[in-house]
Amino acid sequence: MSRLPRMPRSIHARMLVASVAVIVLVLPAAGALLSYNFRQSVQSALDQRLESLLSVVLANIEYDPRRDRVTVTGNLGEPRFTRVFSGWYWQVSGPKAVLSSRSLWDERLPETASGGLVKRDITGPSGAPLRLVQRRVQLPKMNGPTTVMVAATYQPIQAEIRRFNRLLWLSLGILALILLAGITLQVRWGLAPLRRVRAELNAVESGRKEELDTDLPAELAQLAEAMNAVLRRDRALIERGRQAAGNLAHALKTPMAVLRTLADRLPEAHRDTLVQQVQRMDGAIRNHLARASAAGPAPMGASTSLHAALGPLVEGFGQLARRRGLEFRHDIPGDLAVRADPQDLEEIVGNLLDNATKWAERRFELTASQEAGNVLIRVLDDGPSMTDQEARTAMGRGVKLDETSPGSGFGLGIVQELVELYSGQLTLTRSGLGGLAAEVALPAG
Repeated sequence: MSRLPRMPRSIHARMLVASVAVIVLVLPAAGALLSYNFRQSVQSALDQRLESLLSVVLANIEYDPRRDRVTVTGNLGEPRFTRVFSGWYWQVSGPKAVLSSRSLWDERLPETASGGLVKRDITGPSGAPLRLVQRRVQLPKMNGPTTVMVAATYQPIQAEIRRFNRLLWLSLGILALILLAGITLQVRWGLAPLRRVRAELNAVESGRKEELDTDLPAELAQLAEAMNAVLRRDRALIERGRQAAGNLAHALKTPMAVLRTLADRLPEAHRDTLVQQVQRMDGAIRNHLARASAAGPAPMGASTSLHAALGPLVEGFGQLARRRGLEFRHDIPGDLAVRADPQDLEEIVGNLLDNATKWAERRFELTASQEAGNVLIRVLDDGPSMTDQEARTAMGRGVKLDETSPGSGFGLGIVQELVELYSGQLTLTRSGLGGLAAEVALPAG
């Protein structure tokens, strides 16, 4: 069973498609109805004309009992009855004789045994279509009924109907074009406020304005008011978040200072490791608090060397792979740089590598390359892969496809958020190793 085509997503296109559909359905139906009514009207006029001539023929029939002969006398008022094969004929059929117009020459009109007034289509001389009106009457003193028939050609009527249909469909075609032009202008004029709203949204998004203009039609003014209320609430939440981030930063200063002091007192064998971890914790806390305080993406102007930022991470996961009996291959060219914060970059790749070590059966890989202004970072493993639906689900925060596996389920969701922060893209597909391939595209530095 074939699927129906999807409607366009643009309101402008939807309204035009709907209008075209109505025109395509209504105008041909109206044209067919008008054509049918015209044809019926013309045929009715012909039938009335033939009935009138039939009455004239009946009025001019005379029966002579002494000679037992029927005659048609007087002027019938139609000169075409006298021209041979003119298309207009009359015929009177009695018990003993048949009289006909000169136009019939030696041809005869077929008659039926039906009584009363009969109207039907027949084929006349030379195969021409005819419209025939017939009546059976009983003349005084005459033995048996007399059939009187009058017929006229259909050809002039058919030519008239064809001419009318040509004019009708030409007129309807011009009307359809006029309607389409009018509907297009109407839709464009009607949707102008929506274009204003879109321009206002672009201005708010780019920071040129703080709220939408509410000088709009009633239907859109309420929408603009609701969106302004959401914007005001978001600004309040962001301001509250900034204050909370500042308070948290202030609260963490003392514990971190205590940890550094305690680390300095430890034996040298343990001091370096603890000091390094405390510094990483302090850097991560500062980075995320600064991000929350700024309420927006981190600066993207500076370039970060991919090799330098990921060096410690690669070394750490190399040791982890050896402990788990996994093969870890990596290829990060030294000349690659990205426009991203080093700690964000470390968190992106770290989550992907953590996911790879969790699911890999024998090996996993980390590679990087540059294509079309972007740096592509790929993490591949040979574990179980995902379907497209599972990949979309897994990128949600706190979502775990396997509840029995360790972890919180925030890894891919965090990666997705950080990648979007730098206008990048995260793609999950099947890798050449048989498992999952996670590819991150970030702007090149």
